[in-house]
Amino acid sequence: MTDKLAKTQNWLNENQLDVAYFSDFHSISYLTGFESDPIERVLALVVFPQDEPFIFAPALEVEAVKGAGWTHPVYGYQDHEQPYQLIAQHLHAHTQHATTWAVEKGQMTLDRAAALQTAVPDAKFVGDLSPVMVEMHLIKTPDEIAKMHKAGDDADRAFEFAFAAMQAGVSELQVMAKLEYDLKSAGVVGMSFETLVQFGAHAAEPHGDTGSTRLQRGDLALFDLGTIYEGYVSDATRTVAFQTVSDHQRDVYNVVLEAQLAAQSQAKPGMTAGELDAIARDIITKAGYGEYFVHRLGHGIGASVHESIQIATGNELVLQPGMAFSIEPGIYIPGDLGIRIEDSVVMTETGADSFTHSSKELRIID
Repeated sequence: MTDKLAKTQNWLNENQLDVAYFSDFHSISYLTGFESDPIERVLALVVFPQDEPFIFAPALEVEAVKGAGWTHPVYGYQDHEQPYQLIAQHLHAHTQHATTWAVEKGQMTLDRAAALQTAVPDAKFVGDLSPVMVEMHLIKTPDEIAKMHKAGDDADRAFEFAFAAMQAGVSELQVMAKLEYDLKSAGVVGMSFETLVQFGAHAAEPHGDTGSTRLQRGDLALFDLGTIYEGYVSDATRTVAFQTVSDHQRDVYNVVLEAQLAAQSQAKPGMTAGELDAIARDIITKAGYGEYFVHRLGHGIGASVHESIQIATGNELVLQPGMAFSIEPGIYIPGDLGIRIEDSVVMTETGADSFTHSSKELRIID
């Protein structure tokens, strides 16, 4: 039994609940070490206050569950079978007390809740596991931090592959494909989200897609990417210039850099998330670009790219050692340019320790 599952059992006992039913594959991965997106199929982790837990999975995943180190029961089902009826049978084979349930209310769909209710008519969904998972993710363990540092090292390597792929006329998609090929050829298992490559004015769309825009002399190029290491992720952004840079581009870049460095260096335990956001936002606003900084300063990170911490205006969350989040100010001027600089960090007793170490000074790639 892992410490995380033991915490879940303790929570069930404290709240006098019979069953914890996890259906978010991210939560199941975090609690058990088995990682798989079942897509339309059913994957569930069922935890009891006293009895041993079990995983219910598509039959084609059963051996993978065992291979991930799961030592408790795992039950599979075929595509033609009724999964919730089978879950009910396995549930009642484990316990006679299955009335009060906790589910992930922030994740479970209405149709799946109805199907589960039909299979277990006495079930009362009175507990919410979503805030429990948020609390578990909030403070990272030394082991989690070490894995995130490894993922950060791989992100640094990815930037170097990206810069090496830049040449006049190459498309964003071609650069993305080349950097991911080189990274995976070097042994990195995968990206933590779809790599974003944007050239020139296209980078003024903060959530734009990697597309067919081709690199030209004088473009700024934005790379937003992350990698996975043993279930933990990195997320970082660098913006570089191709062959030459204008005074205007350099001036805007330096504003973003000042904001990012100030927020990262001044982050301390005891300050609020809103106060940290204000450090970067005030610099950008005083420089005259406040209207072009259109998103929060950062988000939580760990076993997934976006965890619950919001480094945003007005957020009174007090930062504590062990919290991990991004610091990513940006300026996006439509039709002109987009610049973002991002590191993900973990709070220590004295400040913010970055997972990535690529230079943030403006680089001109020739």
